[in-house]
Parts: sequence; C-alpha cells; structure tokens
Amino acid sequence: MNQFYTHRNHIKILLLPALLLALWPGMATAQPGQINISRIEMMPNEPAPYNVRDWKDVAIGYDAFVYDLQASGLYLPLVFIYNSTINYPQQESFGLDSYVGTNNSFAGEAINVLPSLVGASLLGIDKSNQNGRNWLLMSQDYFNKANNEMIYLNNRSSGSGSDWWYETMPNVFFYQLYDLYPPIGDADFQFTSIANQFLAAVRAMGGSDKPWSSASMNYRAWDFVNMQPNAEGVIEPEAAGAFAWILYHAYKETGNPEYLKGAEWSLEFLNQLSSNPSYELQLPYGAYIAAKMNAELGTDYDMEKIASWPFNRGPLRGWGTIVGNWGGFDVSGLVGEANDNGNDYAFILNGFQQAGALAPMVRYDKRFARAIAKWILNLANASRLFYSGFLLPAYQDGSAWSQANDPQRLIAHEAMRETYNGLSPYATGDALNGGWGNTNLALYGSSSVGYLGAIIEKTNVDKILKIDLLKTDFFGDEAYPTYLFFNPYSLEKVVELNVGPAPVDIYESLSESFIATGASNTVELAIPANEALMVVLTPTGAEVQYDRNKMLADGVVVDYRQSSQPFQYAPRIQALAVESQEVEFGSSATIYGTVFDQDSDDLMYSWSSNGGTIQGQGATVIWEAPDTEGTFEIILTVSDEQLNSDTDTLRLSVIPEINLAPQIVELVKSQNYLTPGETLELFCNAFDANGDTISYSWSADAGAFTGEGNQVAWQSPLTEGIFNIGVEARDEQGASSTVTTSILVKVFTVVDTGHLIAYYPFTQNADDVSGNALHGQPFGAQLTEDANGHPFSAYFFDGINDNIRVANNNILNFKDAITVSCWFEPRLLPEREVFVASHGSWQNRWKVSITPERHIRWTVNSSAGPIGDLDSRLAVEVDSSYHIGATYDGQWMALYINGELHSYRPMAGDIRSSPVDMMIAQMLPDNPDFNFRGVIDEVKIFDFALTPGEMKEVYEEGLVSAISLPNRQEGAPALKLSPNPASTELFVQYPAMNEKRAFFLLYNVSGQLLWQREMDVPAGNSDTSISIDVSGLPGGLYFLGMRSNASFLLGKFVKR
Repeated sequence: MNQFYTHRNHIKILLLPALLLALWPGMATAQPGQINISRIEMMPNEPAPYNVRDWKDVAIGYDAFVYDLQASGLYLPLVFIYNSTINYPQQESFGLDSYVGTNNSFAGEAINVLPSLVGASLLGIDKSNQNGRNWLLMSQDYFNKANNEMIYLNNRSSGSGSDWWYETMPNVFFYQLYDLYPPIGDADFQFTSIANQFLAAVRAMGGSDKPWSSASMNYRAWDFVNMQPNAEGVIEPEAAGAFAWILYHAYKETGNPEYLKGAEWSLEFLNQLSSNPSYELQLPYGAYIAAKMNAELGTDYDMEKIASWPFNRGPLRGWGTIVGNWGGFDVSGLVGEANDNGNDYAFILNGFQQAGALAPMVRYDKRFARAIAKWILNLANASRLFYSGFLLPAYQDGSAWSQANDPQRLIAHEAMRETYNGLSPYATGDALNGGWGNTNLALYGSSSVGYLGAIIEKTNVDKILKIDLLKTDFFGDEAYPTYLFFNPYSLEKVVELNVGPAPVDIYESLSESFIATGASNTVELAIPANEALMVVLTPTGAEVQYDRNKMLADGVVVDYRQSSQPFQYAPRIQALAVESQEVEFGSSATIYGTVFDQDSDDLMYSWSSNGGTIQGQGATVIWEAPDTEGTFEIILTVSDEQLNSDTDTLRLSVIPEINLAPQIVELVKSQNYLTPGETLELFCNAFDANGDTISYSWSADAGAFTGEGNQVAWQSPLTEGIFNIGVEARDEQGASSTVTTSILVKVFTVVDTGHLIAYYPFTQNADDVSGNALHGQPFGAQLTEDANGHPFSAYFFDGINDNIRVANNNILNFKDAITVSCWFEPRLLPEREVFVASHGSWQNRWKVSITPERHIRWTVNSSAGPIGDLDSRLAVEVDSSYHIGATYDGQWMALYINGELHSYRPMAGDIRSSPVDMMIAQMLPDNPDFNFRGVIDEVKIFDFALTPGEMKEVYEEGLVSAISLPNRQEGAPALKLSPNPASTELFVQYPAMNEKRAFFLLYNVSGQLLWQREMDVPAGNSDTSISIDVSGLPGGLYFLGMRSNASFLLGKFVKR
C-alpha cells in the first residue's frame, strides 16, 4: 500500500441497497446514460498479464535522462544545443535526438521537443528554470519566423505544405505550453500569429460568414505562406480537429469572435464527413474540442460518431485502436495500423497523445466515461511492451542498448509489430530499415509519456485507475477536482480516494447526485461491477444553480450534461456579416445573419437600424444606405418559441465614395536569376480604379535600387541567396496594395565529375542507353510519335494502369544531387494529382508530378528534415508539350520549364534511398491511383544538378537522337560500339560498304558536336570495324555518328 494512504481517517460512502441498484444496475444491463464504443467493447475488461507501470515515475525519469547534457555512453547525450539559432538569434536553441543513435545529428523535431516540455510540466517540473536553462524560451526557435511561415513547424526552418500533422501538432503543443506558463519571450506574439495563420487558412479553404459556409479540408497539407493546398497522396481531413482545437482556444484566450468562426467552420467540415478520417493523432483533439464546444456553446456536433472514430479503423491508412492478444499479451488499446488480419503495427506516440486528448473530453460529454476509462486501462497496461525488459530480448531490437545505457527503461521503441519473423509481439520501429538511426528506440514517441503519467494514478484496488480529467484540459474554465474510475471486475469494488483535509461535497456526475457531504481525508467509493464512477469534489454547502445544460456549484460548472432540470437551448448568432464595412451614399449592402439553435427550428428574426432602411426578412436582408455620412448600426435579435434570444450588432460606415486601392496587375522581372552584383530590371504594372495618381515605393532584403516610379533597376548583393523584392502602389488618399517577388542570386558551377545514370530515349523500346543497363519494362504503355514526328520514339500512357517500371538498383540511390528531365504532353488532367516520374514518391525519395491545380511539382525527400516540394507558377494545359528539368544540388531545389529556370527554394540534406522500383507515369509500383495519361519522352537522370546553361542546351538543342541529321535514314542499322562502357579504346563495327572513307562525328549528351574526323574505312562483304581513341574524353554519355555518301549511322556509348 502506498504511503499516501497511511495514517488516514476513513469516510465510507454508503448507499442503501435499493438506491445502489437504481443508480448502478449490475452486469446484466448497460450503465444508464453511457454510450458504448464498439471497438472498446471488444477489449478485455481485465487485460492480462496485468502490469501497469508507474507512468508518472517513468515520465520524471525520462525528463532527467534525456535532458542531461553531461550524459555519457554510446549515443549519449540525447539533448544538444544549437551553435546558431534561426528565428531568434539572440536566444539559445536546442533539440533532442529523434532516435537513439540517430543518423541525422542536430536535427531536432518539434513533435519531439515540445511534447517533452508539456509532459514534464504537467508533472510539476519547471522547464522554464531547470538546471540553469530556460528550455521553454529555447524551444521558441521552432516558430518559423525567418521564412515567413509564422507558425511552429517540425524543424526550425521548414516549409509547410507537405504533411498536415507535422504542421498542426507543433502548434497544438505550443498552445499547451502557453496555457501552462505565463508568457515567456515571444509567446504572446506567437500565440496570435498562429491563430491568424490558421484562420486565414480556414478562410482560404472556403470558410465564410457571407454567406456562412464551412471549410473544405480534404487535403494532405497546407502551404501557410502561399495559402495553397496540397492534395497529393493520402489526405488528412482529420486536421480539421487540430484546426478547431487551436482556433477555439485562441477565441477563449482572446475573445476574438473571428477565431470562433474558424473553429466552427473546421468542425462543421469534420462533422459532415460520413467516412472515418483517422490518419495520425489530430482526430482525438477534434473529438475533445467538439465535446467542449457542445458543452460550452450549445453546438450539436455528432459525438457518437466523432468520439468513435479514433478507435474504429479508418480507410485512409488503416489507422485505429488495436484489439487483440499477441503472443499471450493483451495489447488492446494501443494505437496504430489496426488491420485485424495479423499484421497490426502500433506506435507509442499515438496512444500517449490520444489519452491526453480524450481523458478531458469526458468532462464535457460524460456519456463516454465508461468507454474512455476502460480504454485507458488497456492502454496503460499494454504500453509497457514498447519498453526494454517487458518482452524477451529476442522480441525487441533495441534491448542491447537499453540494458547497457537505460536500466530504468525510460526510452521506448517507436513501434510494435504483431508479428516479425515469426516472433509475436515484436518491439521495433522504422529507423533501422529507413536508415535514419542505429536503433529503433524513439524519443519522439517517448517524449509524450508525461501526458499519460499526469492523468492516471493507481488506487488501492489493482486494475482500477484514478483518471484526472483536468490535467490535460487545456484552457479550461475554473473547475473543481474531477476524477474518473472504472471497475473492470464482475463484483463491486471499493476504492479509496484522498480528498484532502478540507471538507468537500462529492458529486457523482453519472448519477447526477451528491453521494457525500462534508467528506475529508480518505473516503471509500463503492463502484458497481463493470461500471464507471465520475466524481467532482465541490465546496461543502455550495449553492447549486442550473444554466440550461450546465449544473454549477458556487458559479463553477460541475456537470456539463445535466438532465435533472428541463431546459431549452437558446438560439446563438454565429455571425452577422457584410462584404464591406463601407457603403457609398444611396447604395445597398447584403447583411448575412447565421443562427444556430439545436432544439428549435421556429426562430423569429427581428432587424432594426438607426438609419437607412432594411428590406426583407429572415436570416439575410438588404440594407439601403442613407445619403448621410456617418456610422450606422444594424441590430439583429433572434428568438425561439420560448423567447430565448440572442442579439448582435453590425456597424457600417456610409461615405460619399469608396476609395479603392491601386491594383497591381503584375511585377515583371527581366530575368529569373542573377549572379552576385548583377543588375535586374523591374517593372510594376498597376492601375487605380478611382483615377488617382499612383506613387511607388520599392523595398528589398538587400541590394540597391536605382531609378524611381514603376520601373527601377536592382543591383543584387554580393552574397548568394533568395531575396525578396517588394513594391507598394499607393494612391493620393493613402490606399495601397503590395506585391512581393523573389529572385535567386547564385553562381551556378558546372560539375565535371557527375554522371548520366539513366537515359530513356524511348526509341522502339524502354531500354536505358546510359550504359548502366537500368532498362525499363513497359506495362501497357504504347510506342508513339515523339514531338519531332519520329514514329515509335515516345510512349503513350492511358492514365489507368499503364506504366514503365525500372527495377530498383543501388546505382539509382545516389544521395548528393540529382537532375530529372523529360518531355511530356498531358492528354488528360483530372482533379487529382498525376505522376510523371517517381522513385519511391514523396514518401521515400523523389517524384515529378502535376497537382490538381495543374502545377508541376518537384518533390525531394531528404535526410535533413521535412519533405521539399517545389511548384511551378505555370499551369500546364492539355495537349501541350513541355520540357521539364528538376534539380537538387544539396542546397537548392530548382525547376526548369522549357529550358528556363522557373522556380527554386532552399533545401538541405542527402536524398533518401528508395526501397521500391522507379516508375514512369505512376506513383508507386502497387498504386495506379495517380497515373498519368499522355505522352512521355526523353527521360534522363543525372547524379548531379545541371546548371541553367546546361538545361537550356538540353532543351534547345535536344539530343542527337532527336535531331534531324543530314541523310539520316529511318530504320538504318545502328553502329555497334564495344566495349560499352569504354575506358580508352572504342571499337566501331559497321555494315559492309563500298566507300573507302567516311566522316565520324562525336556528340555529347546535349547534342553538341565535339569533333568531326574523316577516316579510312576498310571495305568488305561483312561487318568490319575500326578503333577510336576515347581516353581523353570525360566520363559520360556520347553519340558517335558515321556519315558516308550512302547513309548516316548512329551509336551510343558511355565513357568511364
């Protein structure tokens, strides 16, 4: 028995047998008022073997271990200090290794760092002053300020728009820290900036109050700089839950009603989904916030559906809560790939986070008390299996390091497979196979252990946990201590609860009754079999009041779903909006009112104003402005049949004329990139609808302007980088508009040591002519004419299942730099992404695709952090031919269209390897859902980045095989060149011929003629050959032509 229970006074809560039966029926019937979640009902009441760790002790030990800068041993320490910061140069910054033995040193992740701070803080550890460091302040460098994202992202300098949960969850974690601590550093600014960015995104996704419309969030991610969606790959509509969580709490903290609208637009989207959107860990936060808004505002989101989604398997990636017994261990309650067919895959992060999100949900919707308590019991028990020592060493791939360096078993494996090589279960992860680390022991999952440690505590009865419903109820209103218990046994059990020395009354929420008054110290709670108990410790003798769905004690809500007092919800005005707050004399404005009332459809609308006239009735009216300048109020009052009402006021300004800001049509640049010190010509094309004179103001990150007005010159700085240039066009009345463009300043260096890795001219087949024998295998694709009219010289793909597949090979998995180029002509552009070429896609290595918005997208997955996407500004057209060049040199991604540098972005890290085959016209070998329909030709892959000059040559001159050469004959035999690849001497074999001399012409890969030589050719009646010295040639692909009076023959060879 714990020391907590020694030397105590006892108060036993006694209930008469008849009352006990009335309140808590036995096992034969379900607990009244409780909603079962079918997936949880499949879990055992008493998981076995039962061994719940003291998760609070684990979390406290974890914090001490991973934040020890002096730790010594293999792969230790696990925390590091950055030598330089990015977003707050005046502050220190830090990171934690994502895996023990990471292969990506000094690459901290916000999904690891921030929850580690939250979890420790929930347990009373002051992370703002620990061992002489303010870890909270240091973590603010993950707020991406320098790159203008203005939100937290997973790395200190990331790009949004790749994977939604990496973009939303760091901001959720920061908001949690903001609630736990007084404002530190730039926290106040960051809090509002995040809310503004998320609100702007929701509006850009269709959220509107004029008229009211929910957002459309069926995307994979969102670009917060350009406010554009990413619809490629597996979508993550569950992000609506994280958006609503952030925006509703921003509303509660600031009182800004616009944030509330954004939260409602997000949840309305989530609520209308008919299919489970579960993907990662945003959905539980959506379930929590839906219950909270229902309870606090009177919204009516479908909690029976939404609360079950995090548990039931979703179709997007098979994500859900696992049910089962693996190798004699009950593992029900873990979260991950819940396939139910022998290959489940659970992740520790998701269980910890889901518990933190859903425990406080029960306060706001007590109908799920029993279900959530039962699930948490299973989760708390099974989660130990991720840690060393709870399975035999042979069943864990990280046990050797843990036994030597982590005797307290504080760092868990990232994941656990149902079976692996015949072993079940098997604690493992993705780092070893992915090449990300030397172990699968994952800090990024273990860092959330504090969430579970904060909410659960063992009781005097084995298998009955005390669950604190307030610990992770962030931004909660004032509340009294609230605890949840579940009795998994088939008999009644009595649990001891220490309520403290001061007398309290104990309210039991599920029966809606006070079960004790004046209780102090330790009380005993009788819990019927297979039922839950939810108790609130209120002040003794507190005045009980009712406010519709809420029961309060001394003005503090105790029960958000009371049913003892009948009530009717009041209507609530969600928005009163107009297109413009300014109206000209005598004109009109449409006023949009949006009202919600969950239990009344018979609403009365009453409109009034202190000037002008109102036309119409109902939710939308027309206001006719007077011919008088001033500010006028339009008032809407909405009432139901019981005269419950709500009122809102809209203020509009009436003016003689609305001054419109100048409109900038375009900002024209004379070139797409510069070298340091070079000059760029700029022209701003703008007009003013009011006829006002426009003045121009130019700005740039660096460099110098000459000239004035709408046409200036800008001299670039002497340093390389991407520089922003802006122009403001302002009229005489002060209205203005601004446009910003970017320009790359860089010296492109020609690489002499690179190689052509693969080249597919598609001349009669899909063979690779680079000399590396990386031949393609067409599946359904048909040979067709190329852009020059040559037959059988390109491939047509049907967009259904046609593709060309290239077997994976080590030579394809080079890592330093890359160029991918090809010609393509789309014949159909559906409202989905289509893939032109891909090696492992964005999930593994690289891809070239066309987005649903018809922009070309170049994607690289690097070791340095988030996946890099680079889009074209150009929207491609059906039946138009394009040459695309995509490069990455380890520092910059670049996209070329028709030989011109088109777009670029910074990027770092080695290119990740792909475990799957390379595909042309398809995303992945087993996924034809995004296949390309059209013609593809001249696919080339280099292991270096071509320069703009080289790319222009490839586009303008083409390859020799695509050039109409003098006297070249269709179907003429090719020269036979050997050895191929050649090092010093190349033997040229040709058909019998009558001429004694012929011209030999050598071309490089770009089609440039390198030399032309006239040579003697022995005549004969069969194939004959001569030799050519190639020892002086650099390595690469070459074309050798042989021209005689009768024919022109061509061959290809590789020089090593």
